[in-house]
Amino acid sequence: MTSVWEYPDFDDHEGVHLFRDPKSQLTAVIAVHSTHLGPAAGGVRYWHYSDSSKAITDALRLSRGMSFKNAMAGLAMGGGKGVILAGADVEKTPALLAAFGAAIDSLGGRYVTAEDVGMSDADMVAISKSTRHVSGLPVAQGSAGGDPGPSTAYGVYLGVKAAALRGLGKSDMSGVHIAVQGVGSVGGGLARLLAADGAKLTLADLNIERAKALATELGAQVVDSNDILAIEADIVSPNALGAILTADSIAALRTSVVAGGANNQLETREDGWRLQTRGILYAPDYVINAGGIINVALEYLGQGDRAEVEQRIQRIPERLNQVWDESAASGDPASDVADAIAKRLIGRV
Repeated sequence: MTSVWEYPDFDDHEGVHLFRDPKSQLTAVIAVHSTHLGPAAGGVRYWHYSDSSKAITDALRLSRGMSFKNAMAGLAMGGGKGVILAGADVEKTPALLAAFGAAIDSLGGRYVTAEDVGMSDADMVAISKSTRHVSGLPVAQGSAGGDPGPSTAYGVYLGVKAAALRGLGKSDMSGVHIAVQGVGSVGGGLARLLAADGAKLTLADLNIERAKALATELGAQVVDSNDILAIEADIVSPNALGAILTADSIAALRTSVVAGGANNQLETREDGWRLQTRGILYAPDYVINAGGIINVALEYLGQGDRAEVEQRIQRIPERLNQVWDESAASGDPASDVADAIAKRLIGRV
């Protein structure tokens, strides 16, 4: 049996915690990558994995990404991630959520959770009955917090526009062809914002009916989710699950820019070099998609209102341009440059 220390994605994590509660059927992983800047913040994902090792790998990769994301966003938070293993015979019951809340509470505030894939603000309310170390709760209008999806979408939208200016020389999105992979909370919100700017959209989602409904609303085209990355477009925007930029998919890209909200888009570090070699401008995922964590982190820390959240999100293009400037000067891919900046910020040089 492979130990956690031997996983390729183990990156001197401060803690990797495995939880099992037979009564509620909870099986979960909480990975704490760094608390250098503050408590390890990162959402919890409810997902089906073909085996538990893939869930641990996901938690390791995502928690490291959260350390980098929170540092690059200027937040006084470290990086962590929770994963609840879903299964055909496991329901997301109040008892299961309560057990996960108790698991979080056992870490004494070192990990703070919020919504991620498969979770909702109602689930956060249920978890909050067992621990106070939770964010993304429903809040009053004008306050920081609540569903992080719209904030993530807004930040990605600003990042896509910055990438269009940098990679295409276009300050106006009208007529810019953008292929959007994944039209859930983030991808769907992004598509609506881009459509309002007159962008030409091609959409794809594993839930084809959801993609078709949004396409009808926005006057967009729909393609199969297996084809979206390879269509000819000005910008490809991944907004679903990670590890979709691989040696094969990068070779098939017909675009000048990749900018989207999915976490861990690169399958390996070498894929950043592959994009660089092809002359494709890449927006590092944890920089462009920081809007959601900015929203829930300020809620948890009690630092500012909705106006402050939006002001901080509006700095995302500034950080992207810093990364692209350093990449252009050094010749290193944007992904490596972003990693180097983030490592400095969390004291891991």
